[in-house]
Amino acid sequence: MVDNKPLLQDKPPAYNAVPRGYEYGPQQQGYGAIAPQAPPPYQYPGGQGYPPAPVGPAVSQQPYTETYTIIQPSVVVVGGCPACRVGVLEDDFTCLGILCAIFFFPLGILFCFALRQRRCPNCGATFG
Repeated sequence: MVDNKPLLQDKPPAYNAVPRGYEYGPQQQGYGAIAPQAPPPYQYPGGQGYPPAPVGPAVSQQPYTETYTIIQPSVVVVGGCPACRVGVLEDDFTCLGILCAIFFFPLGILFCFALRQRRCPNCGATFG
């Protein structure tokens, strides 16, 4: 099926044949064009302003020879290992403390807690 419509043979109108748009009133001469000459620079009036600052004698400064010692506060971790400063101490019950708790039952539990040792899992150091 072929469509038998005639093709448009008319050419678009020329640009000079297009009617002008709305006129916005009188236009300034050279509007948007570069000015022919730049205005002269601003001339400051003489005699006005602040007086010049007084210049005193040059003073030489002595070099600074003192030094400061900065003491950094030490961070104390509660329960931290004093030997390696990395591990955290764990409580271990001694064999004597466990035997006291078994054989001298009510009073032996106090001995068991009194005889415990603190051990660091990182470096293996024991503290009594």
